Amino acid sequence: MSDTLLEVENLAKHYPIRQGVIRAKQIGLVRAVDGVSFTVKRGETLALVGESGCGKSTTARLVLRLIEPSTGRVGFEGTDITQLSGAALKAFRRRAQIVFQDPYASLNPRLTVGQTIVEPMEVHEIGDAASRKARVEELLQLVGLAPYHAQRYAHEFSGGQRQRIGIARALSVGPDLVVCDEPVSALDVSIQAQVVNLLRDLQQRLGLSYLFIAHDLAVVKHVADRIAVMYLGRIVEIAEKRALFENPRHPYTRALLAAIPHPDPSRRGRVQPLGGDLPSPLNPPSGCRFHTRCPYAQQICKEKDPPLADGVACHFAGQLPPAGLDFSGGLTEKAAQRMALYAAAAETRPG
Repeated sequence: MSDTLLEVENLAKHYPIRQGVIRAKQIGLVRAVDGVSFTVKRGETLALVGESGCGKSTTARLVLRLIEPSTGRVGFEGTDITQLSGAALKAFRRRAQIVFQDPYASLNPRLTVGQTIVEPMEVHEIGDAASRKARVEELLQLVGLAPYHAQRYAHEFSGGQRQRIGIARALSVGPDLVVCDEPVSALDVSIQAQVVNLLRDLQQRLGLSYLFIAHDLAVVKHVADRIAVMYLGRIVEIAEKRALFENPRHPYTRALLAAIPHPDPSRRGRVQPLGGDLPSPLNPPSGCRFHTRCPYAQQICKEKDPPLADGVACHFAGQLPPAGLDFSGGLTEKAAQRMALYAAAAETRPG
């Protein structure tokens, strides 16, 4: 059996822009995702990071086929899920689940917690009524809740508890892949630590693979094995976590890491912050999409789009000056507080 669970090749999602009512005609394309490729191994966490609007969440939904891709391939254990339908597609959905960003909006307020967790098992015809009830109790305990919580409704819980319910629902059908779409961004700092450590515990216990969407670099540094950096619908760098933080090779990755403020005044001003706004995916720049904001851009960057080679998409990746940043210590006070909370929570976990 291959170590690769998920394989994404040249995945794209383009939304047509039409004008007119009676004789509507297409006047353009929004290139939300435009040629993304990556793999996720069994038991691995791949983090997908980037600015808002870069296509992270769209990629997550394409991987689960919640939306249909324009082009590209999504391989799950060697099977192209973009070609599946009927029973085969339903079987895939059982093995790939999602934890949404907003834990309240993703739960049905009319259902109890028990009904919420049982519903996926009913859809996939898993077990009988007695075994499903036992499974609900098991899952609630697994995510740190009590069995009696199954009789309550979503509005009776805190944000962190609701996210635990969302995680329990995702696990109810026994998936191999869980897509986490910014699962802690709507939670308080202390609750973030609890949920992130819960996800790591579940991964070790159940052998899960995660595609982890995030914008908080402190969370990513704690939870990821590898990191893929997205810019305007494309991956510009992908590397092991330690390598990316210690030696970022793409100017955009450097800009993201340099944007983390540091409390030491002597280190301020050593790196120019990234200027300008994210270009529109309706009309992306020619050549390298980052050249309009890149301090190292040259004429070739405006004319030729660099391929993703050796983990980085940049014409001058091997010629850039050293990053000159100690990212291991370059965290804001708030981010450092988060990391300390994660570490403290990890030390107090049983076993």
